[in-house]
Amino acid sequence: MDETVSLRRTKRVGTGLCFIAFPLVWVLAFAAHPDLLHPRLALGPAELIRRAHGDGLLQAVHALVTVNTALLVVVALELMRLLDGTSSARAGLVGAALAVLGACLLAADKGALCLTMSALDTLPEPDFARMMPGLLAIFSFKGWMALVWGLLLMPIGVMIQAVGMLRARGLPRWQVVLLLASLPFIGFPDGAEIVNLAAALLLTAALLPHGVRLLRGRGEGALSRDAGAT
Repeated sequence: MDETVSLRRTKRVGTGLCFIAFPLVWVLAFAAHPDLLHPRLALGPAELIRRAHGDGLLQAVHALVTVNTALLVVVALELMRLLDGTSSARAGLVGAALAVLGACLLAADKGALCLTMSALDTLPEPDFARMMPGLLAIFSFKGWMALVWGLLLMPIGVMIQAVGMLRARGLPRWQVVLLLASLPFIGFPDGAEIVNLAAALLLTAALLPHGVRLLRGRGEGALSRDAGAT
């Protein structure tokens, strides 16, 4: 019995930490982008390569985002748990499946675009210049690289879960509204990271309170069933 209680406590604390760390990593990552206060819409592949080349901080936060995709899996599964036993349970399951698949493709995207760049940054400039055709193909999503567009499934999946939350009241309504407001803009095109940063701050405000509740030993109770009453 003690082992069961200890395991549940460990899972609760771990999940709470994920709810806190996941959005904060996004805040850190977007805040570290260059020219944050001078947005430019729709940077081309060559401009993205030049911006990332030699920027150690940018490469570091992109590597952190790659690892952060694992925390998204925990967040999606917790949102699914909150919807279990309600009329929105199916939305929780479908949303979690899409979000987890999107998280895997986001990790693939960062691995190809960012980790590759960090490796090529170690080359002398003449050698790096000779790699440009290959980098342009990668950053232009040629070939099977087009699959990484599936990363959009990540916010779509969580949005499906959030819509289910509005009916099931798995989280306070104001948190769900902030969550829905942040997700469409979290993947705003490169060059205007100030928009992504604002979305990440909204995401933090939406998720962090539940993380704190879990750390305090709350948030595990059963949901009110089919809280259709408005």
